[in-house]
Amino acid sequence: MTQSSRHRLLWGSLAGGAGLIAGGAVLQRQFMHRIAADPERAVLSIPPDGRPLGITSPDGTVLHAEAFGPEDAATIVLGHGWTENLEFWTYQIRALSQRGLRVIAYDLRGHGDSDRAVGGDYSIERFGEDLEAVLAAVVPDGRRAVVAGHSLGAMAIAAWARDHEVERRAGAVALINTGLGDLIGEQLLVPVPGVAHALNKTVAGRAFLGSHAPLPRFSTPLIAALVRYVAFGPDATPAQIAFYERMLITSPPDVRASVGITLSEVELNDALPRLTVPTTVIAGARDRLTPPSHARRIAEKLPELEQLVIIPETGHMAPLERPTVVIEALEELAAKVGYDADAVAA
Repeated sequence: MTQSSRHRLLWGSLAGGAGLIAGGAVLQRQFMHRIAADPERAVLSIPPDGRPLGITSPDGTVLHAEAFGPEDAATIVLGHGWTENLEFWTYQIRALSQRGLRVIAYDLRGHGDSDRAVGGDYSIERFGEDLEAVLAAVVPDGRRAVVAGHSLGAMAIAAWARDHEVERRAGAVALINTGLGDLIGEQLLVPVPGVAHALNKTVAGRAFLGSHAPLPRFSTPLIAALVRYVAFGPDATPAQIAFYERMLITSPPDVRASVGITLSEVELNDALPRLTVPTTVIAGARDRLTPPSHARRIAEKLPELEQLVIIPETGHMAPLERPTVVIEALEELAAKVGYDADAVAA
């Protein structure tokens, strides 16, 4: 190859690379424009302003919570899922507090503004003890709350129910997009080899949920597509996906991995008979992480099933994807503990 040929090849390669970079920049701008133009962005970009609460769990871990709405109203306590924070409930917090309910949302240990777990303890039992601490702090004596959890937050409710007197603090419960056992075996995201699942579920869990792999520090069209595939249904908007993606990106990798291992080992179906209050179960028909089979099994074992709701065209993020469905279900449960929507409206 002559020197002039090598020069032509070099410059051709550089020009091709520059073209790819320029094309990528155009795609990135278009991607960001779609998020900015999404009407949901305005709703999600300004989270409700709550009254901060500091709550200490029995092991000394300090949990961050926020209160919204009138202090003397019926109370709803909201616990988010893995790699989320209390802002996940933005739609529900805003709507329910405006309708006269007192809403308490808290960051699970290691998430949001809550402290990392004392001693690195992210066992499911600790998440249950955290919920007991929150309820003891925010539910007045003689009154009961609606307790709702998404994914890990719902597992925390089950862990709490297994070790505490449910009817003392809860008048109704909502379990949203969750499973209480065999999460690795039933997820539809990554096929786990049968031999790995049969011989060593812990190894499979560590590989799937317990990864410390770093996450990108900013969103791209490819990353957003992956997040949609993993966690959302087809109707989720660009701003909704970006909203959750920011939570995921800022979740500490070591906490993410430790909690992921806990999830891979969860077995809480034996707690369901202790949920002796009206309980609503909500699932997404297209949830790849906790498919509807989990919700149906939970519903079958509940002693006081209020309703089983499987939402069409919805993934793992029902409170974000279908906020109205979740809001209405929580309002109906609030009526069980003394909330009167008509009286508030009047």
